[in-house]
Amino acid sequence: MALADDGVPDPAGGPVPRVLLETGSLEALGPAAGAVWRLAEPGRQLDANVVRLPPGRRVGTHIEPDLDVLLLVVAGGGTLVTSEGSLPLGEGSLTWLPHGSARGLVAGERGLSCLTVHRRRPGMTIRPAGSRAPDTGRSGGGDGADGEPGTGAVRPASG
Repeated sequence: MALADDGVPDPAGGPVPRVLLETGSLEALGPAAGAVWRLAEPGRQLDANVVRLPPGRRVGTHIEPDLDVLLLVVAGGGTLVTSEGSLPLGEGSLTWLPHGSARGLVAGERGLSCLTVHRRRPGMTIRPAGSRAPDTGRSGGGDGADGEPGTGAVRPASG
């Protein structure tokens, strides 16, 4: 039987809600760029990352064909680049990035740390040699391997 944080047993015996990260303590995670925190709980239905971009760095404009993403700025600020122009982002900005939309990020002078949350992608499937994976039409997107939303790279912003 699982115990909740207050010591009360979870009647269903299942997973127990808990605090995973205090975003006010992001500085304690160090100066690293990229994904500085990831949701890694087994059996989860969501993926989430805290991504840090140093001042002036960017995530290139891309289209995520499959997933809606919520982006919450937890420290610093910057600019969201869309097909209709640029939108300022400050601490506390909560943004919906609908699937199929073009989006990019540029960190401001204090850098940009944001929480991204989206439905979990299915795991990778290993197939026998010679078999062909079905074409999903995906062009990457989502949170890249290094945690940058959609690009897998952090680049300096071009003037």
